[in-house]
Amino acid sequence: MDILYLYGFSEMTGNQLERLLPILKLQIQMGKQIGFVLIHDGVIGINTKGKTPKAIEELLNLNLSLHAMVPDMKARGIPLTHANAKVKPIEYTELVDIIDNSKKIISWM
Repeated sequence: MDILYLYGFSEMTGNQLERLLPILKLQIQMGKQIGFVLIHDGVIGINTKGKTPKAIEELLNLNLSLHAMVPDMKARGIPLTHANAKVKPIEYTELVDIIDNSKKIISWM
């Protein structure tokens, strides 16, 4: 992974992801391999049983590796079976492996 983003904002209460999307798109156009991990409130909006915010829909359609932290999903009442199919739920041990295999880590919280 060239760049790994740790993202922890809910799109239900702000527009942080909307501001980040152009940066992600540019990096993808430049051929960067992007990893994106939804943490904390960032997991809100990936539940298939609710309304998906527009920015999350755009994120889901980007060519990147998208993950969500299982403990954060559970803490917010999102069952693993209700996570969008484009999002891979991960545990902390998997997060450590992803971080270890990433050249650059950006915390967007």
